[in-house]
Amino acid sequence: MEKTITLLRESGAMLEGHFLLSSGRHSDRYFQCAKLLQYPDRAAAALTRVVERIKGDPLSLDAVVGPAMGGIIVAYELGRQLGIPAFFTERDDKGIMVLRRGFTVQKGDRILIAEDVITTTTSSLEAADALQALGAQIVGVACLVDRRGAGVSLPWTLYEASRIPAASWDRESCALCKQGLPLVKPGSRKLI
Repeated sequence: MEKTITLLRESGAMLEGHFLLSSGRHSDRYFQCAKLLQYPDRAAAALTRVVERIKGDPLSLDAVVGPAMGGIIVAYELGRQLGIPAFFTERDDKGIMVLRRGFTVQKGDRILIAEDVITTTTSSLEAADALQALGAQIVGVACLVDRRGAGVSLPWTLYEASRIPAASWDRESCALCKQGLPLVKPGSRKLI
């Protein structure tokens, strides 16, 4: 876990300040995992611990699926190390998470959801809903950074490369807004 945290820091992927998250919440820490994942050797090293834990269970997986954008490279690297297919879900024009681009799952396929960062679990749950609607079975979730706060859980085992708590507030109770710190929105998802 310490190895992944070191890789995040060395890559400039762990930012501190006042950030608007994709969930709409505010935080004092932001993880721009693409800064780490741009280096294949660092991505492989950061996710090796996750692969070892998955192999230790073992899960008998058919595929790894990552919600776009953040989960794509994580899914690919996990799939590469596990020797199984890796693909992604994405949002359609209505903002609904779907499987497309010719990717398919079969009824009963055992799927691992892969994310870069998990905060609220929204993307993981939306990807799971899309896959389960097609008959797949979700057997776990993996991530590079688990930054969930107290009380945020998943219905499956989580295989995290690192656990890094970060403060998170709704807009109305944000301590950093009250201090007058400027808000930055570095993520890719548009907020409605």
